[in-house]
Amino acid sequence: MKTTESMHDNRPPGFSLPLDRREFLKTVGVLGGGLFVYFTVGNRFAAAQMPSMNYPTDFNAYLRIAADGSVTCFTGKIDMGQGTITSLPQIAAEELKVAYESVSIIMGDTDLCPYDFGTVGSMNIRMFGPALRKAACEARGVLKELAAEKLGCSVDQLVAENGTVFDKDRPEKKVTYGELTRGKIIERHLKEIPPETPSEKFTIMGKPYLHQDARDKVTGRAQYTGDIRFPGMLYAAVLRPPAHGAVLKRLDVSGAKKIEGATVIQDDDLVAVLHALPDQAARALKKIEAEYEEPQTGTDSETIYDHLVKTVPEPNVVSQSGDIQEGRRLVKHIFEETYRSGYLAHTPIETHTAMAKVENGKVTVWSTTQNPFPLKTSLSETLKIDPENVRVITPFVGGGFGGKGAPNPNREALEAARLARITGKQIQVCFSRADEFFYDTFSPAAVVKVVSGIDEAGNVVLWDYTVYHAGDRNTDAIYNIPHLRIVSLGGWMRATPGAHPFGVGPWRAPGAHINGLARSMQFNLMAEKAGMDPLAFRLKHLKDERLKGALKAAADKLGWKPHAARSGRGWGIACGIDANSYVAHVGEVEVDKGSGKVRLKRIVCAIDMGLSVNPQGSRIQLEGAMTMGMGYALTEELKFKNGKIFDLNFDSYSIPRFSWLPKIDTVIVPNMNQPAQGGGEPGIVGVGAVIATGIYDATGAKLFRMPMTPERVKEALAKV
Repeated sequence: MKTTESMHDNRPPGFSLPLDRREFLKTVGVLGGGLFVYFTVGNRFAAAQMPSMNYPTDFNAYLRIAADGSVTCFTGKIDMGQGTITSLPQIAAEELKVAYESVSIIMGDTDLCPYDFGTVGSMNIRMFGPALRKAACEARGVLKELAAEKLGCSVDQLVAENGTVFDKDRPEKKVTYGELTRGKIIERHLKEIPPETPSEKFTIMGKPYLHQDARDKVTGRAQYTGDIRFPGMLYAAVLRPPAHGAVLKRLDVSGAKKIEGATVIQDDDLVAVLHALPDQAARALKKIEAEYEEPQTGTDSETIYDHLVKTVPEPNVVSQSGDIQEGRRLVKHIFEETYRSGYLAHTPIETHTAMAKVENGKVTVWSTTQNPFPLKTSLSETLKIDPENVRVITPFVGGGFGGKGAPNPNREALEAARLARITGKQIQVCFSRADEFFYDTFSPAAVVKVVSGIDEAGNVVLWDYTVYHAGDRNTDAIYNIPHLRIVSLGGWMRATPGAHPFGVGPWRAPGAHINGLARSMQFNLMAEKAGMDPLAFRLKHLKDERLKGALKAAADKLGWKPHAARSGRGWGIACGIDANSYVAHVGEVEVDKGSGKVRLKRIVCAIDMGLSVNPQGSRIQLEGAMTMGMGYALTEELKFKNGKIFDLNFDSYSIPRFSWLPKIDTVIVPNMNQPAQGGGEPGIVGVGAVIATGIYDATGAKLFRMPMTPERVKEALAKV
């Protein structure tokens, strides 16, 4: 099974807790024999990693060691391409002392895996990794105890290595893990979990491994939800409204019923055509006559920003120190700017897809979801059936970036399940590209207002920062500024009622891109006025040594040459803390002043993420994130009016292409003794900031709105 990522506690009301021991033993019967290790990790490490997640104290990570010595990991996380299908088995193999090749993993199956809140926020490794690592340590300890009993010696005499336990003084005296388990289920607890392997003794963790699913994906053997086929299955084409908030006034389905083999289903708000062939289902759907009353919200792609500033919840003071008014009195030069970003679509190459079947009172759904267990809860509530009678299986997922998780309820899965229960058939609902755009939970449009200032010595003494609707990610007070206030009004989580004309939600490192642009551009403006090199200006004010280290590493890789104020080279710079990782970006842009077109020539990302379990996987994630970041920075912006969305395919909504790619460099700052932190999202947060500050360094043009289209660049150039 496979995965993605994005943040915060997204569990819906009534979420289910992990299996209790009786229920889990039933699951063991399904899986067959082997050694299962049970242990309670609770708040000892899981909650300490992210207390807001509030993990239950009986949170369990599970391992199965079969009679042949092979190992299976089970996790409610999924893999959408970020590579935890590989790095999690690396963790298990390292601590179990088995060959990496002997470890497989089952992900996102609600009947086989322990409860998990979902795959979000670059949390797979930093949240589930410690649990799995503790499980593997305990498994190793249990196996050594069993070996001591079998070999008739003390545990202290024994060494576990390559799936075998042997006497360190008499290596021929040994027993394999498979011989110890004998295909039986053995439950045993340890009073103390053995210590984790120190980083200097790693043989598997910290080493580069090719992703387990790489060959299947590049050869086309990988099976996604849309590839699932059952005899007699039907494809569903579902009636969709023309705009968000549209109300159905008239419906005539008689034309669809005339299509041979078509079945029309009307179930409250769900109107669908079923057919054995997907194109015939779509053809029949076009025969339905539907009239809607469309809303008049008064907002569109341009007026939305004024609306957002006026439609806000109570302010949340993220950080505050000193006195803002005193800071205003101290400044010699003040900088007051407003930054904007539009709505962003997730645009996964695989659209939302679900297959559902009902058999013997049990509903099974194969889904492109990031959150199998919350989806199970939604299915149970929607169908009004016991959660025990609902199973969610997550096959390969072709990208998600937050769009296939909470708060998106996986509409297609609920529709497929409803239709399967009504008809008794296996039903597939696959979003068209237009459906994918229409029902996306977009990254919210946002506004940031910043007032900052430097004193006569060039020190930043004032930072008054207010962000509307993007949330507080990447707003951290990373600089030493005596008079500071950071305020957040609204975000993608629990969006302010009336603020947005359609659904919004997490989009890879939610809100971090606009906050990164505002902070970095503001610092470049101040650095120029202070007559300082932008890199030196940041290092002068940064508080954290790890962040300084990442910034220096990125600058060294680029070959940064200090320059007072603007250099004309088009060098951009950004840094921050994201997903608990310390990340810095530097790069070089080229601006065609005649056309306004911007080309990113080179970009470097340096990251201190603590333990990098699979450095190759980390690099791939950073490269992909930087590539994706070029989209929000240069072209991606949803066009809409009155709830009607005008971008419904890639002909008008332009995402990055391979021809855009710059030279990309990544630097993983070695820090293996620190806990593993996020790696899937930090690579994207500084891309827009690097491009904007690069444009400024090259031309003096100030870009305060993303995407930085040629038209906006030309407009900014005209003001220089």
